[in-house]
Order: sequence, then structure tokens, then C-alpha cells
Amino acid sequence: MNTGELEELGQQLRVDSVRAAAAAGSGHPTSSMSAADLVAVLFAHHLRYDFDRPAHPGNDRFVLSKGHASPLLYAAYKAAGALDDEELLTFRELGSRLEGHPTPQRLPWVETATGSLGQGLPVGVGIALAGKRLDRTDYRVWVLCGDSELAEGSVWEAAEHAGHEHLDNLVVIVDVNRLGQRGPTRHGHDLDAYARRFQAFGWHTVEVNGHDVDAVDRAYGEAVSTKGQPTAILARTLKGRGVEAVQDREGLHGKPLPDAEEAIAELGGPRDLRVQVHEPSDTRMLHSVTTGSVDLPRWEKGDPEEGVATRDAYGRALAALGTGRGDVVALDGEVSDSTRAEFFAKEHPDRYFECYIAEQQLVAAAVGLASRGYVPYASTFAAFLTRAYDFVRMASVSGSGINLVGSHAGVSIGQDGPSQMGLEDLAMMRAVHGSTVLYPCDANQTARLVGEMAGLEGIRYLRTSRNKSPVIYGPDEEFPVGGSKVLRSSDRDRMTFVAAGVTVHEALAAADALEREGIAVRVIDLYSVKPVDRVTLRRAAEETGCLVTVEDHHPEGGLGDAVLEAFLDGRPVPRLARLAVRTMPGSASPAEQLHAAGIDAESIAAAGRLLVEEAVVP
Repeated sequence: MNTGELEELGQQLRVDSVRAAAAAGSGHPTSSMSAADLVAVLFAHHLRYDFDRPAHPGNDRFVLSKGHASPLLYAAYKAAGALDDEELLTFRELGSRLEGHPTPQRLPWVETATGSLGQGLPVGVGIALAGKRLDRTDYRVWVLCGDSELAEGSVWEAAEHAGHEHLDNLVVIVDVNRLGQRGPTRHGHDLDAYARRFQAFGWHTVEVNGHDVDAVDRAYGEAVSTKGQPTAILARTLKGRGVEAVQDREGLHGKPLPDAEEAIAELGGPRDLRVQVHEPSDTRMLHSVTTGSVDLPRWEKGDPEEGVATRDAYGRALAALGTGRGDVVALDGEVSDSTRAEFFAKEHPDRYFECYIAEQQLVAAAVGLASRGYVPYASTFAAFLTRAYDFVRMASVSGSGINLVGSHAGVSIGQDGPSQMGLEDLAMMRAVHGSTVLYPCDANQTARLVGEMAGLEGIRYLRTSRNKSPVIYGPDEEFPVGGSKVLRSSDRDRMTFVAAGVTVHEALAAADALEREGIAVRVIDLYSVKPVDRVTLRRAAEETGCLVTVEDHHPEGGLGDAVLEAFLDGRPVPRLARLAVRTMPGSASPAEQLHAAGIDAESIAAAGRLLVEEAVVP
């Protein structure tokens, strides 16, 4: 398109943004209007994308980080012929694909769910890493950010990571329109303030008038020709551009224009321009990914004598999985010697991504890699995943398939104290829509579950432990997701201990102690915390009359709540006792920690005796 045609396309995108928001009676047209020229030039001249084949390996990737500007994205899709005007005007309606903030669950051209600001660039870094290091194609990743979201720390985690990795296939376009939701942004129209920050992280920067389509075109061309550095296009724009009543005015964020018809007339009325987006080259092929049989590590029951830490089993199983499957990648937050992701890093360095201590970028990169068809395993301490929880939540909104692994969980880690103890992670991950939450207790169980996770959908979480534990299962034992294992059972059982992870071994020892006293106890290893094995739990409740849950986790939202939910369908709720970490731990040995929390074998046995005594009181 020539200059005039690009300007007309920009106006069309503004008009359609206004129309969509007016039809919905809500939305963010002014935020869409500021970036209209930026998107017009990108779609007309620089984006390489086949809308009929969104999975084409050579497609460029466009991420709308300022997801509230979705009317602009949908207007651009209309201009590209991907959707029609009738659908455009279903914006925000029940059942419409055009949601208030875009998601890939609804539209195949959306790379990741956005709307929680500060996430588009971090995910874009993950996509660019896939292109640069794995796919080995020349597709480019374009990310459109708002200036307000540059206050998010996650943006600068991403900026540093991209600079460190020299991601010259990544371009961020910053729509510097000066106004946020409640008023001016921190730096207003000071483009140099943003440039200094990106430059400090090793980026090439270009400052431009975002409404001069020829200048924007040249800026994009400069970004494409820049080698060895990612590029930030810093575009000075006006919010509500083109409509005097709203242009560069405060108090209009997130609202339809006061008089949409008048605004549309001022913008020159509706248009029906079509843009021919450049197709990707068919000669660019994906780097081959081979998959074969997976030989998971095996340990004999009871061997070695000192036991195996589940974190060690995770690392060895992941390395084996990587040998059999070329689509498996691993990421870690600079604790790979503790999480044991280092085993994968040593065997498959080309598929290992060090994210340093930047947990938001860790999860975001995993989401980006998953969007390109890879199976990521991202690991850090369970406690530190709390920093990235919004990214986990949004990954679920995206329908992303990622594996998260939290090590050093619970008080059983010992002397490091509460800052390092994951005591909220089961609740956190169980609350994620469609998630799977697994907590193995021995090496063979861990290895099997690591392999199972690769074939699941949605967010998968594996909780691992720091200290060695006995190998109680044989190497050929199966552990289906949603299942459990009954480790002790008889027709004399007076109660059932339900445990997972480290407390399985404590529960077994407690059951042995009570057996010597003539009190028979059933023991269930509930390794699948979500989905939970309702059938086995209900049978245990019916046959033993009492369930005792034992967890190295706070009582809120963890194992006890997972067990309780198995009965919240109208069935009678059994007698239930819950042992959990109810105080704030300090520094102590693992054994001392478990005892202080009341979840060691001695404490479990004491609780069992008390329950038996209470049961016989008339």
C-alpha cells in the first residue's frame, strides 16, 4: 500500500474499533485508536502470515500484549479477511469468538491470552527462543505493548532475557499514548526514558511518530535488518486519535465513545479496505523433531538403602524423557542443581533454557515454547512459583500445556526455614482451571508420573521433595493420573490414613506402630491430588468410618480439602481428621520440623489412638 492507502487503513481500523465497542456497549476503543496506524503498517507491509494456516511453521507471530485493545485486533483480522463485519459486531456477546480480551481458545490466530498486562512480551520471548534455538526458522515475533504495562517488572525480566539471548527475531512495538486508566503514565510521552531502559538491556531502539505511517514503515524495516539485538519501536501516539472529543483526554479509558456515530463520521465513515498480508515462505522448514521409545529410570524396591529423593528421580526421569522425545524442553530458574533439572541440561543442552531468578519469565517462556508445539518442563522451588502465579493463571486461560515442577516443598526441607518452604503450592495449583496436581512419594512413582505428564493437557504440577525417601514401589508399578495406591488394608481397619509425598512414609510407620497395639489402619497414598481418586476414598470411608489426612502443607486448599471434595456431591461426609502444618515453622532438622508440625509418625499414631478412644466413648 502507498502512504494514502496506509492512512486510510489506519482510519478503517479506528472506525471498526469504535463500531465494535459501540455495538457491545463496552470495550476500549480509545486504546485501539492510538495504535491503529502501527497495526495497519505491520499487517500491510511486514507481517508474514497465512490466516488459512495458522499453524504454518513459517508464520510470523503477533502478540497483542495490551489485550484490552482487542477491538483493534479484530478490526485488523477483518481487514485481512479472517472474519467478516457481521462477526465483528458480535464483540463481547455471549458465545462470540471475539471476547473482551483475546484468547487462543476462541481464535486460532491468537498466540496467547492477554489482558493481564505485562505478559505479552515475556511470552513473546519464549516464542522467539523457540524460533531462534529450536525451530531454526526465520519467523519474526511482533509484540504490541502499551506504555502503562511497562511499569510491570515482568516486562523487564523479559527485556533482560531477550537482550541476553540476542533475540534479533523479536520486535516490541510500544504504543506510547501517554494515558493509562486513571490518568497519565509515569513517563508520559518521554520516549527517551523508555529507550534508555531498553538500551540498558541490550536492545536496539527506534523512536518514531506512531501516526506517521511512512516513519513507522521505516522503523519496522530497521527492526527487520537489525542483527544480534532485539528491537524496541517506541511510538509516540495519541489515545483516541482522530476524534476531537476523546483525543488525548483523560477519563475515557475502557468506555465506548460518547457519540459513536459522530465519531465515525469525523473519522471519514466506514470503509471496506482489504489488506493482503504477506504469506510466509514455504522454503522455511521446522528443525526436525524426533520421538522414540522412552526408557525411564528404574529403582528396585528397597534399594538403595538410604533411599532416593523425588527431586533426583525427577531430574533423571526428565533427562530420559528428553532422550526419547525431541519435543521435550526444560527450563529452570537458576536452581537446577537443587531441582535436578541439571541432569537434563547436561544431556540435552540445546533444549535447556536457563531463565535465572526470574520466575515470571520462566513460566512465560514455557507458555511461548508450548505455543510452538514443544512440551516444556519448568522447575524451581515450590515456594517461588507464587511469584509467577498470574502467569500460571493466564496460561490456563490460554489453554496452554505446560509442566511445572516445584521442589523443596513443605517443612520437611529442614533448616532453611519458612522462606524456602512451599506450603501453599497445592492450594495454588489446585485452584487453576483444568489443572493436574501430582505429589509422588518415591523414585519409581516420580519417574512414572514425569512420563505421564507429557501426555496430559492443561497445567500440570509435580511436587517434589528435597530429602531421600525409601523406594516402596517396584519399577513396573503403574500410577495412572486420578488414581491412588492402598498400601495397607484389612477388614479390621478402624480408620484410614490418607497421605502423599513425604507423609506417606510417616503414615506407614504410624500404621505399623498402631498395628502392634492391635489397631488396624488402612493407608492410602493419594499421589494424584487433582484429579482425586473418589472411588477409593469413598470405599475407605464406608469400610473404616474415619479418614485422617496428613499433609506437609497448610490446611487450607491442600490434601485435606481435596479429600473432602470427594464427598461434596450429596454423599454423607465421613468422620474426618486433618493433620497439617498449622504454625509458622522456623529452622530445624527435617525430623524436628515434621514433629513440630504434628505430621511425623509419632504424631500421626497419637492422633489415631485419640480417635479410637473417642470412638469407644458412650
